[in-house]
Amino acid sequence: MMVNSQFVMVHVGQSTEAQRNLVHGIETRSWGFPESKPEYAGAQPKFAVLATGASPRVQLDQWLAGTATLYLFEVRKGFYTGHAPHWPDEEAEARVKYPLRFGIEPLAVLQNVPLGPAGPLTEAGSDAIRRSGTDRGMGKLVDMPVLPLLDLAGIPVDTTAPEKVPLDKSPGFTGDQVAGKKKPQRRRRGAGYISDPKKRKAIELHAENLAIAHYESQGWTVERLGKPYDLRCTRGTEERHVEVKGTTGAPTSVELTINEVLHARDKDNTVDLYVVSDIALDMQTEPYTASGGEVSHYRDWEPAEEDLRPRRYEYRLPLSSGSTQ
Repeated sequence: MMVNSQFVMVHVGQSTEAQRNLVHGIETRSWGFPESKPEYAGAQPKFAVLATGASPRVQLDQWLAGTATLYLFEVRKGFYTGHAPHWPDEEAEARVKYPLRFGIEPLAVLQNVPLGPAGPLTEAGSDAIRRSGTDRGMGKLVDMPVLPLLDLAGIPVDTTAPEKVPLDKSPGFTGDQVAGKKKPQRRRRGAGYISDPKKRKAIELHAENLAIAHYESQGWTVERLGKPYDLRCTRGTEERHVEVKGTTGAPTSVELTINEVLHARDKDNTVDLYVVSDIALDMQTEPYTASGGEVSHYRDWEPAEEDLRPRRYEYRLPLSSGSTQ
């Protein structure tokens, strides 16, 4: 007997705006709805499926005969109220359109998945996607097994604890893999990265300022470094290093360099991770002004292998001589 997990199922439309928001949501590990619903109260979804490529405005039997692209996520931050514009259309209108949010970690993208009995979804799970598409993309909650989806994605898990997905064993995906999108250059992803350098600078500076204020209030003397870590804190004979990350989205994952990982794992270092999420950004000022945010503070931080997903590889060339031009 397979164990059920709670899912939030979402249909994402094919409009330019919907697909742009999908890319941004994948890149920044966040999703949101325009309002709350009674069934969300107390809900604790463990996984999310964002589906695209199939029209929901059909009868159930016709829907079950079709296929869709499924983006499978682990939910890392449950439903919360966002206070800062985050998606492109929110920033364009300078208002929060999707205040009910949750944090998502990409696990796998599954193309041309049957929506009926031949696929990995239960009928209730599949129908939840269809109903989401006729309800302004509002998420529908459903309990169903996650193992068929993880098996289809080739992600190994302990079948007795299927909700414990090892990130280092999952392929992950980027916003560039949205169906029909041309393949652009690879870019860094996650809560620690913002594509616009002016936005990135304002958000990073705000997060650092909050971190400095926190440590100084605890009696630490703080020095900004930037590399190999952001802040050096001293108090008497004590020394603590702080890595700071900021985002307008959810506190789901952050981008780390190999040097940041190695530094945090060095037993000679005492390292904290200080993450500020849901930061509000005013782009009408010059420079941009950041404010607010929710703090996630991890003391004595050491990133575990199962919580890391490699993004790049160093390739050692063979010893045999190659041809030269």
